Amino acid sequence: MSEWYEDRIGSAIDGSNPMVMAELEGGYAVFGDVQFLPGYCVLLPKRNVASLNDLNITERTYFLRDMSILGDAVLYACKAKRINYDILGNTDNFLHAHVFPRYLTEDPQRLKKPVWLYSPDYWSNSKYSYDPQKHDQLRGKITSYLNNNV
Repeated sequence: MSEWYEDRIGSAIDGSNPMVMAELEGGYAVFGDVQFLPGYCVLLPKRNVASLNDLNITERTYFLRDMSILGDAVLYACKAKRINYDILGNTDNFLHAHVFPRYLTEDPQRLKKPVWLYSPDYWSNSKYSYDPQKHDQLRGKITSYLNNNV
């Protein structure tokens, strides 16, 4: 039997992805596995496709709208300076949108650059991994915003 993270979209659809916070019209709002920028989230589509262009225009509209609503929720909950959005697909061959809070507490030079220029170990170092004790209050605020404003 495979683990939920081996098929993030399929596990969101079947209800076995524990990181899902809310089902929106255009996708699933998911709390990030890593939290070096606390509040980092991902939007997964309602069906497993490789890219945004594989969705029909109605699905695209809902997906992109919901990406921005997830950004509203992260901005509200995190009191961040801004939100960065990324849809890349270069590593993982499935559509997903990254929603990154950016903070004034970040190094000013780093704040001017994409999140991907953080050291690669930020994605694998266990000190940045999602920890319910450290992150569930923030996750709850994001979830509450989504549940009450969508």
